[in-house]
Amino acid sequence: MEIVWLGHSCFRIRGREATILTDPCPPSSGYNIGKPTADIVTISHSHDNHTYVKAVAGTPRIIDGPGEYEIHGAFITGISTFHDNEKGAERGKNLCFILEMEDIKICHLGDLGHAPTAEQAEEMTGADILFVPVGGGSTIDGARAAEIVPLLEARLVIPMHYKTEALKEQLDPPDRFLKEMGVTNFEPQPKLTITRNSLPKDTQVIMLDYRG
Repeated sequence: MEIVWLGHSCFRIRGREATILTDPCPPSSGYNIGKPTADIVTISHSHDNHTYVKAVAGTPRIIDGPGEYEIHGAFITGISTFHDNEKGAERGKNLCFILEMEDIKICHLGDLGHAPTAEQAEEMTGADILFVPVGGGSTIDGARAAEIVPLLEARLVIPMHYKTEALKEQLDPPDRFLKEMGVTNFEPQPKLTITRNSLPKDTQVIMLDYRG
């Protein structure tokens, strides 16, 4: 499986049987995701920076609601959460997605704005790879993200939705999250190629480069 960060909350996850694209963002965000081909596109919430489906080539299946789906050998579960800490009163709902294929379980938290409930955490716990927002503003910030990571017991943690040179939105950089997680030396990778056998035993944080 190959994972590439296309900017903001958008990742291309390419497996043998299916390619999944998460939260495609438009050029107005500052990121240029190109014209990626995907079989499946997941949408965590209806903000413009997460719904730029017209950039996606092919005829992908769009998943923007809670529930369980099986498409091209991929198993996908949408979990209803909130975009804020007030049960959606400020920013509405958010979907976290569990993506399973090739014996690897990925959890994409979307624009999660609160600590998961015990029931939500139970559904998300045990993911091999966790995409977690760390930039604050419209999501949890770095400190809260670092508190949530141990609850979900992921083996690989990839921060997203934070300030970069490309992003036009005002968010925090990932520094606070990395500090709270005890990460001092890291080299952003252009992509992550992973198999079940190459997953680390203990939680590890990986930074991916934006490929603009």
